[in-house]
Amino acid sequence: MTNTNIITTNNLCKNYGVGDNAVRALKNCNIEIHTGESVAVTGASGSGKSTFLTLVGGITTASNGGIVINGKNITSMSEKELAKFRLENIGFVFQAYNLIPEMTAYQNIILPLKLAHKKIDKKYLSDICNKLSISDRLSHLPSELSGGQQQRVSLARALSQESEILLADEPVSALDPVTAKEVMDDFKRINEEFNKTILLNIHHVELALEYASRIIAVKKGKIVYDGPSQEVTKEILDEVYRKEA
Repeated sequence: MTNTNIITTNNLCKNYGVGDNAVRALKNCNIEIHTGESVAVTGASGSGKSTFLTLVGGITTASNGGIVINGKNITSMSEKELAKFRLENIGFVFQAYNLIPEMTAYQNIILPLKLAHKKIDKKYLSDICNKLSISDRLSHLPSELSGGQQQRVSLARALSQESEILLADEPVSALDPVTAKEVMDDFKRINEEFNKTILLNIHHVELALEYASRIIAVKKGKIVYDGPSQEVTKEILDEVYRKEA
């Protein structure tokens, strides 16, 4: 791992609505994420963690502030430029898998490559599928796969273009505890063996502490902790998840 910043946010803000009814979902967030880091963003429901992830992923646009990814300021890009940048630089994993039911696992995995008109690197994809233990399921439709297998197909799809950055939004929330740990093992393996920069939202604090090297805790749109996972204390977690009177 190097200390090169791959993701930087500068006074990042996101508001919904205008005037007195405006909701400040994210307030002046300043983050630097290094290449190869595994970072978990956690916080209570409505804290702003999902807003942060969608902004960094270029899915939604910031109200104020800047986002620099791989040296490119994505907040200054047009919609067309941003769509191309996302496709080429960021892999996404969602809670709901978002697999196309009529396509086989393999067809779902290579879909981003087809959309980008890129050549398929069969050796790389074979390596990824072997690492994720889905090589024998590639001819199956999503309906023929377990929840864990579907999420691994989604993960393989996110990695298909060899993007350096992987963003995951609650990737194990729909899974049982045993399968959730297995999928988090997959994320850890991808981070360590392929040096992918992973930024994920996760509501399961225990999993976040176990699998991520760094924790960013968000409360009411503000970052209240940003540091090594091993330094997170019970007092910090109590503050993050304490409901205001």
